[in-house]
Amino acid sequence: QVQLVESGGGLVQTGGSLRLSCAASGRTFSGYAMGWFRQAPGKEREFVAAIRWSGRSTDYADSVKGRFTISRDNAKNTVYLQMNSLKAEDTAFYYCAGYSSGSYTDPRRGMAYWGKGTLVTVSS
Repeated sequence: QVQLVESGGGLVQTGGSLRLSCAASGRTFSGYAMGWFRQAPGKEREFVAAIRWSGRSTDYADSVKGRFTISRDNAKNTVYLQMNSLKAEDTAFYYCAGYSSGSYTDPRRGMAYWGKGTLVTVSS
């Protein structure tokens, strides 16, 4: 059974930074693409960032491009999301996702596994 466990969420002021982590277990982590999604209160879940199996190819939502960085450590079975210059509109539950293969055509599709989420609150 694949398990994804997020950590690192919390309360931060506008302009601050947080780093989220997602620890994966239950399958060969290095062979699969990974991603981050978020869901704000009253809104639908949306794509944030994704990284292919090698770690050399990444994709971002326009709203976070230049502020967020996704990375992975295949030796530690962990994917990270470094979030800088946080804004109030970044407030949401952040979910780690595991794709069904090492790559994707559309990072908004092909997710096979989900974590339970971690809450990020950005106060102004």
